[in-house]
Amino acid sequence: MDFLLEPGVVFLNHGSFGACPREVHDEYQRLQRRLEAQPVRFLQRELPDLLRLARAELARFVGSDERDVVFVPNPTFAVNEIARSLELTADDEVLMSDHEYGACRNAWLFLAPKAGFSIVEAPVPLPVASNEEIVERLWAGVTDRTRVMFLSHITSPTALTVPVAEVCRRARRRGIITVIDGAHVPGQLDLDVTAVGADFYVATCHKWICAPKGSAFFHARREVQHLIEPLVVGWGWGDDRQFNRGSDFLDFHEWLGTDDPSAYLTVPTAIAFQQANDWPSVRSQCHGLAVEAVSRAAELPGVEPVHPPEMFAQMALVELAGNAAASRDDPQAIQARLYREHRIEVPVVSWNGRRFVRASFQAYNTADDVDALVTGLRAVTA
Repeated sequence: MDFLLEPGVVFLNHGSFGACPREVHDEYQRLQRRLEAQPVRFLQRELPDLLRLARAELARFVGSDERDVVFVPNPTFAVNEIARSLELTADDEVLMSDHEYGACRNAWLFLAPKAGFSIVEAPVPLPVASNEEIVERLWAGVTDRTRVMFLSHITSPTALTVPVAEVCRRARRRGIITVIDGAHVPGQLDLDVTAVGADFYVATCHKWICAPKGSAFFHARREVQHLIEPLVVGWGWGDDRQFNRGSDFLDFHEWLGTDDPSAYLTVPTAIAFQQANDWPSVRSQCHGLAVEAVSRAAELPGVEPVHPPEMFAQMALVELAGNAAASRDDPQAIQARLYREHRIEVPVVSWNGRRFVRASFQAYNTADDVDALVTGLRAVTA
């Protein structure tokens, strides 16, 4: 499959920003040229129906009703909107794990002293042996004051798949609002947001669906959509709404101001690309490469596996443990050395005082990339 990645780089960092297949990016640029050819026609006359059709295709892909999902630039935008809308007080607690993505975690940290609510971080030590262990460790942080649970479906720093459906089921019984950051899920795992049962579910399209950068979605259950206020007040608010979809949730997000919506409109092409290329098989092959990478890396001195194969998909994690030379180095320096000396683009993550290498495998990766990663890790841990 033809991606636009730079030749000569062992690209094992799809999880950060994704990568576009050429035919998806071609459609993205075609839409941009269509916009520039007649901006008034495109933005004022054609865009409402184009967005509706794109939303409908996305909704089918993620298991949603099209009235319950909207496009946003990224999950951080949506988490900020949710956090600012919920009107939390000093009587409330927001529970999250200690594995959350920094930018979204910051949204809650920024608002906590302003609104007075408390943040509780439930520790989930690594390694974990089972989904039941994860749920119980998270649930141990729940108190009578817990108003919101904010959790990743797949954690960014540690590539751990969290059994969020079970957490959401328990939370609903307790009247706790659930906010799930699924940035790494659609395109990497089968996703049915209705079955997950979260009140709010946010995720990217530009990562594992392979759509253009700046395409993401925000799903809200119909029963809680009234809680959401617009993060940006624009033409979707008030009596003179530019697009009137008969739903505040849709209107608030349909027209924030002049922007290029081409990334959103390309999402159906990215979905169609995966469907045409038997993506379940691609994902299975990539998981196989990830398992092989972990197994072989773990044979190196001071490199240890973290998750059993059933607890990760296309993102794999190994730890640079205490007896590895690299475990004493700055993660950014290790990452820079892997790129400088071996042309390997892979993140090295610091989490709770430990250092991990998080390798992502996508359709463009091969067994040669596993070889290169093992060779690079052997050099930096020697």
